[in-house]
Amino acid sequence: MTSSSSRPPSPLAPEIAARLKRGADGLVPAIAQQYDTGEVLMLGWMDDEALHRTLTTGRCTYWSRSRREYWVKGDTSGHYQWVKSVALDCDADTVLVKVDQVGAACHTGTRTCFDADVLLDGDRDGDRGGAGADAPGTGQ
Repeated sequence: MTSSSSRPPSPLAPEIAARLKRGADGLVPAIAQQYDTGEVLMLGWMDDEALHRTLTTGRCTYWSRSRREYWVKGDTSGHYQWVKSVALDCDADTVLVKVDQVGAACHTGTRTCFDADVLLDGDRDGDRGGAGADAPGTGQ
């Protein structure tokens, strides 16, 4: 990403741009979720231009923090994300993109980036003693 002073303004709609709460690097996290099953697929990063491209092309565009360039999911892998809907969370600091994922979403070749390192599985033997059991305000 180049500095904002040397980059032309993004064509992102001003009413959307005004609502976004970006990090110091100008990015917002973007969660990709399978539109029909609710499966969380991956997390990427978007700036205003990436969000504009996602909204106008129907394909997810992300900002690569390591390569420092835009990338369209599927252009090199063939694992496309066809955009079904885009929403901001209640704080306007995270984007949720519901997609129709073709092939693997993760760069490792798996369907989702969230299947290799499960820290807590609430389906285990009905064990409810994990996170949240004594959460404030729950009366437990």
